[in-house]
Amino acid sequence: MKDDDGFRNVRVAPKAALLTDASSLLSWPARRWLVALVAAALYVAAAGLVTDVITNPLAARVVPPTWWSYPVLAVTGALGGLITASYLGSRTHLAVHGRAAGGGVLSMLAIGCPACNKLVVLAVGTSGALNLWAPLQPIVGIGSVVLLAGALHLRLTGEASCPLPDISRALDS
Repeated sequence: MKDDDGFRNVRVAPKAALLTDASSLLSWPARRWLVALVAAALYVAAAGLVTDVITNPLAARVVPPTWWSYPVLAVTGALGGLITASYLGSRTHLAVHGRAAGGGVLSMLAIGCPACNKLVVLAVGTSGALNLWAPLQPIVGIGSVVLLAGALHLRLTGEASCPLPDISRALDS
């Protein structure tokens, strides 16, 4: 069966999917892990500095970061780094781009200051931002993690089901 993009749609049991994802990650060379680490650090730095979760003189928050902002930042950074590294030497799948971008945007909205978000303040006012938006931010953070985890799963599943040929052996001979 094929989905809207023309790719084969294969259903895998959740436990088997986790094992496939783990085996794909374990087979990565050191270069990919280095890319994942650098990309994760860049995402954490960019998102953390802009939202002032990482204290810096360039940004200011009216409301201090909540305790859950730090784990959301760390997990979304790690997932973003892994997704970035999954593109190193492999084919792309367009459906992943939307999930990854959506997860990144949602994580920024989740960890950002509720009273500093101009769109939220414009829509519901400052008191609405604090009373309506702030309680929703942890749910938005969970949503960002779910979207990024789904994007990573799609990348790893595609990599396992349709691997690129190993050209390093052909070049050696």
